[in-house]
Amino acid sequence: MVAGETSGDQIAAPLVKELKARLPGASFVGIGGPRMQAEGFVSWYPMETLSVRGYVEAARSIPRILGIRRELAARLLADPPDVFIGVDAPDFNLGLETRLRSAGISTVQYVGPSIWAWRGERIHKIRSAADRVLALFPFEAPIYEKAGVPVTFVGHPMADEVPGTPDREAAREQLKLPATGPVFALLPGSRRGELEQHAGLFIETVRQILVQLPDARFLVPLATRPTRLQFEQALFDHQGRDLPLTVLFGHAQDAMIASDVVLVASGTASLEAALLRRSMVITYRVPELTYRLMWPRRYLPWIGLPNVLAGEYVVPEILQHDATAPNLAQALVNQYRDGVVRERQSCRFEAMYHELRQGTAARAADAVLAMLRAPAQRARTTQVAGDVSTS
Repeated sequence: MVAGETSGDQIAAPLVKELKARLPGASFVGIGGPRMQAEGFVSWYPMETLSVRGYVEAARSIPRILGIRRELAARLLADPPDVFIGVDAPDFNLGLETRLRSAGISTVQYVGPSIWAWRGERIHKIRSAADRVLALFPFEAPIYEKAGVPVTFVGHPMADEVPGTPDREAAREQLKLPATGPVFALLPGSRRGELEQHAGLFIETVRQILVQLPDARFLVPLATRPTRLQFEQALFDHQGRDLPLTVLFGHAQDAMIASDVVLVASGTASLEAALLRRSMVITYRVPELTYRLMWPRRYLPWIGLPNVLAGEYVVPEILQHDATAPNLAQALVNQYRDGVVRERQSCRFEAMYHELRQGTAARAADAVLAMLRAPAQRARTTQVAGDVSTS
């Protein structure tokens, strides 16, 4: 299996654990992050190499990424796995899956590409590439079924991992925060390119919030050492090291549970905040050329997963040119001060939590094992491989 970014690593790791429990002799290889490796996964390439997003950002990395894909394909064709699992990353995975599938290797696309959001024409490529799609959201299954793509709705693994009743008091105690007073969690993204866009913006937003809420505290959980160093450099560059802000290495869930409101760069982290039933504001900025190329191609008025699942604006989205420190600060302060809005969001998020809590790892493992039991599969020591995200 291979994952090219933090969200893919989080999604794939529980499946590795579940399959390993059911198939003790199996080996798991490809590209993966620390959570997958902790379950016994062997990564052939650094996951971070493939962690890029957007046209402009990807263009710089194309030669290296294409080289990895060629090497990976050659290695898997020379020693075919019983199943190849592509984890997200449709721009990277689908072409590789098509090649492997044409050679008789069973392929699974874990996390269906967001054809409901943009680039719906990819459904044809998915049909050629994947023997089965494992979909995380319930509204995706009818789309694939209508197009003739075998699909299994498995729920979202994050819903299985978050606590049923998040304990704010305990989280604040663990993080050595006051039991009362405003606390904001700031999640600027898991990729270095995202921090380039958001780190300085978030620091300036902190300053703006402190004008209205002088006793506010701020938590910034970061998943990797490079992103933590990058944010700390931004603090230095923006003269922010004296701000009441704590940079955490991991502990994103603890930070969100302890907070009153979360400022989150759109992505999987916004869904995690929703599953933790935390009020939030979603923001996102990309390089201007990427914005001009991608924005007109969207199908939906929302980009945040909580809003996509709700089918309406449950969470404010402040994007691109509107994403300024004064705008973000005012939205966060408004959320903090409006308990009715926060309670309304929490109720909607509670419903999402139960809808997505499906025992995802077990469901996904059932689907993979059904493919292993198919008559066409070779009777050999099981090797499970997957592919990784580039976008």
